[in-house]
Amino acid sequence: MGSVDTRFNQSVAKAFDILEAFGVRPGPLSLSELIEISNLDRNSTLRMLHTLVALGYLERGPNQRGYVLGKKILRRTFDYLRGNPLIERANPVLIELQQDADEGVDLSLHDDLDIVYALRRQTRRRYYFATLVGRTMPVYRSCAGRAIMAHLSDDRVDDILARSDLAAATPHTLTDPQDIWRKVLEARANGFAQTVQESLLGELAVSAAVLDRNGLPIAAIHIYGQLSQWTPEAFSHRFGPMVINAAQALSDKH
Repeated sequence: MGSVDTRFNQSVAKAFDILEAFGVRPGPLSLSELIEISNLDRNSTLRMLHTLVALGYLERGPNQRGYVLGKKILRRTFDYLRGNPLIERANPVLIELQQDADEGVDLSLHDDLDIVYALRRQTRRRYYFATLVGRTMPVYRSCAGRAIMAHLSDDRVDDILARSDLAAATPHTLTDPQDIWRKVLEARANGFAQTVQESLLGELAVSAAVLDRNGLPIAAIHIYGQLSQWTPEAFSHRFGPMVINAAQALSDKH
């Protein structure tokens, strides 16, 4: 039998099960939908909903139907962004990078199997949901993820691929581990990764990893553009060196 973690608080975990349900299906969510997604019983769900509404982390939906995330969530997002020194240092770097590139630029953070967008300076040519801070994408099919995997050990890369669902987002998404490995090796050789239409149709991107003082990847900077305006070769030639320089400027060299 495995050891029991006596410090793990089940009540706190249940509250987060409710909050994370909104990542599965956008609100408003009904009581029955929250029970289904969170796998909690009715009484536990009702208690958690009452508490989270009282604290402001959930609110009732339009006409008091269902539940939606509360504005307190945005306050905690602000606290995270304000308190992260890498994000603070990256902001002027991304401003200058966008001015030089005249394309959209992002900073994303590595979170196990995903990357999480933390800073975004978008263009008008992007879908609304694709411009939001906090959006996540799988490491295996994102340009930033490939750049990050290029700085991980072979065993870590294999582990990420083994635990990822490897589902296609577009007809161009690479899902065969050998094909993904080939792109990781290209990123190791070039110093940056490139994806073409693997997450959004018509979009291409280049990315380079930001390293901590131990040489491990913690984030990535990416520039994205449109296939209607660039060939992949011209895009990588123009912007590959730019993301490398920006990522090196943010990497911890001590």
